[in-house]
Amino acid sequence: MDLSNRTVLIVGGTSGIGRELARRFAAAGSTVAVGGRSPESLSELADEGFGTFAVDVTDGSSVASLRDAVLARYPELDTVVTMSGVMLLEDLRDPAHFETAATTIDTNLLGTIRVVDAFTPYLVRRGTGTFVTVTSGIAFLPFPPMPSYAASKAAVHAYSEALRAQLDGTGVGVVELVPPAVATAGQEKVNPHALPLDDFATEVMHLLSQDPTPHEILVKGVLVHRWSERDGTYDDLVAQRSQALAMLPGRQG
Repeated sequence: MDLSNRTVLIVGGTSGIGRELARRFAAAGSTVAVGGRSPESLSELADEGFGTFAVDVTDGSSVASLRDAVLARYPELDTVVTMSGVMLLEDLRDPAHFETAATTIDTNLLGTIRVVDAFTPYLVRRGTGTFVTVTSGIAFLPFPPMPSYAASKAAVHAYSEALRAQLDGTGVGVVELVPPAVATAGQEKVNPHALPLDDFATEVMHLLSQDPTPHEILVKGVLVHRWSERDGTYDDLVAQRSQALAMLPGRQG
């Protein structure tokens, strides 16, 4: 991927990884627009020179409005990064968790599908372009306190694989970004091993610039998650990560 002349939309790019990638694409020479829900963050990004658009990926009409507004302003759009997501604790012994599960799946999985669906006809007509979906190391090595997060990200992985197969021959590629724990959005407070955001973004941009661009963007810090089943470490790592169930409110004391 030539990072110096892309026209990129990052949906869910108002904070954390998305915001940093927006800055990295812009620094490389690409034109970058950002979509998200936070008016304050969108205003800050507009002050930095980004195109900004309000969007709620759980609302189909909001996503359709985003598409129309973005394509009107950026008719050369060729890269859509869809990374809106929520990461929430759930105690599966408590039936009240269902609302959290529904919110998680509606945002992480269905939100991804809504964004992809909105821009697929345009990119296919163009005959060129790239979708970048965002999963997680947790898609491949579950973190038991966040079951629906893990399930939603595993589903986005499977969906990305199918999307890539169905778009084969159209000129539209599908790249899956698989972050490990990154020191942003409070991760650094609960996980001392979280990868510094700057290091993560540098490695991601290096991998994206490879020719050909890998189907999966796997920084070194996520390889232990991605290949745990293949390497025979899966069961031990899940057991180790299950110790974190003690962080659930109902399991304390």
